[in-house]
Amino acid sequence: MKKTDQPKLKIVDFIRWAALILVGAILGVNVYMINANRLVGEQLPMPFGYGAAVVLSGSMEPTFSTGDLIVVREEAAYATDDIVVYQDGNILVVHRILALDGETVTTKGDANNTADVPIALSAIRGRVLFHIPGAGSVVNFLKTPVGIILTIAAAIALVELPRCREKKKDEAERDRIIEEIKRLKEEQTD
Repeated sequence: MKKTDQPKLKIVDFIRWAALILVGAILGVNVYMINANRLVGEQLPMPFGYGAAVVLSGSMEPTFSTGDLIVVREEAAYATDDIVVYQDGNILVVHRILALDGETVTTKGDANNTADVPIALSAIRGRVLFHIPGAGSVVNFLKTPVGIILTIAAAIALVELPRCREKKKDEAERDRIIEEIKRLKEEQTD
């Protein structure tokens, strides 16, 4: 191996391992979310006080669009104009706080003409910290059976392809050494 090949290999290995960790994290989060949703009925799991959800309607246009990914954090207190997520039955609602009255909160989607029915302050899961436009569509795809299969295939490819390349290199090197030994033996007998 040439000395110049070594840094290149380290970069490639780093990228491969980083991608493998990302794929593992995606699979782990998928399993966690599925279990939280199906076993506990939790629509927005909030490990360590943070959660993520996908915007499913246009009620918050132009602030958020359908398919955006929002990141939510639990808060001790909320204020007027905060964009919050609350659970209404089995659905999550992402709307802006219009008014706070003790333990009652009135919200409204930015694109809606009327306010929502007031909710209990305890129904609020958290305040939206930021959003990533369009990333929710990718998250939703990764939750599908096809997305999960492709993620697993990516993990296998990240592990197996470099191993196969290394094996081929080793075999080629072995064959080269065998040929060199044969050549030297022939030279010796001549």
